[in-house]
Amino acid sequence: HCQNRIEQEVATPCSITNPADKISLFMSLFKGRDDVYAKRWQSKDGRSGYAPVCLNEWKSGLCRKPKIKCFDCSHKSYDVLDEKVIEAHLRGDIVAGIYPMCQDDTCHILAIDFDDDGWLKDISTLREVCATFDVPIAIERSRSGSGAHAWFFFENQIPAHLARKFGSSLLTYSMGRRHEITFQSYDRFFPSQDTMPKGGFGNLIALPLQKKARECGNSIFIDERFSPYADQWEFLSKSRKLSEDEIAALIPRLCKGNELGSLKEADEELVKPWEKYQLKWSKNDFPSEIKIVKANKIYIEKTGISQKALNVLKRLAAFKNPEFYKAQAMRMPTYNKPRIISCADETSDYICLPRGCESDVRKV
Repeated sequence: HCQNRIEQEVATPCSITNPADKISLFMSLFKGRDDVYAKRWQSKDGRSGYAPVCLNEWKSGLCRKPKIKCFDCSHKSYDVLDEKVIEAHLRGDIVAGIYPMCQDDTCHILAIDFDDDGWLKDISTLREVCATFDVPIAIERSRSGSGAHAWFFFENQIPAHLARKFGSSLLTYSMGRRHEITFQSYDRFFPSQDTMPKGGFGNLIALPLQKKARECGNSIFIDERFSPYADQWEFLSKSRKLSEDEIAALIPRLCKGNELGSLKEADEELVKPWEKYQLKWSKNDFPSEIKIVKANKIYIEKTGISQKALNVLKRLAAFKNPEFYKAQAMRMPTYNKPRIISCADETSDYICLPRGCESDVRKV
């Protein structure tokens, strides 16, 4: 049973009524590899997932699942992503997903997944930042209805590392406005790494506007009030694509220094001395007195401290995960390897840091 719809999608006259035109528009935006796609499956015991569609799947003498992975099978024959597949997805016959990373380590799109408890506020903050920098963004309520995907479309294929650097810069700037955005958000990109992992396709993302999900009020595009656009196809037809030059120009405007922001082990390496003040804080970000309790951890009362400064404090206990970058450099999967490891905790009243951060806190 689907969840109750938050808002009914209002039917209005649409400038795009021809199914073929809708499919063409859809394929011009939601682009990944076209030589393979994924389809959602669900077993009788309720398990579900996605798998690449192979024309020889389960054929006797050809398919050797699950003993051999599809990628390693000599009889694999992947089905291509074409208009018929998109039509079946939009009509609700299947749930299709794309692999955003192309074989040459480029991509046509970047998407960021938000599914933490505060996803509504996280998305609002990201949307505000995009408006500040004139960055076009499309927000899709997820299939579950309890999260969202932020989509960015590119005019042409761009290097995946550049797309991800752009997304990281947006997140880092957004965290300065809302410190509650988690470091795990850096791990929820599509594509999920800069280069194609050996023996795989990279991560996949479910395509939006699948009919059965739409009927539940999900997998549709929503506005600033989290209400569905009355005409989904009109909204998509007006979605602007970013050029590679625009993205390259936006990154230094969003963050000076490293796109992941100030981190425990990165300060001296990545932040120039004359940039530190700009990247960090001013006296106005703190009250005249701050209550700090030293116990099993260092507890810093948040009252009167700005969002920007709370973000800075949280980052005193965060550092790059060497295992992620080692795996990426070796073209290995980075699944379950966070880019940033954070040792900070938070309650409604306090930022909680390890006792080893005391000297850094005193410097602040």
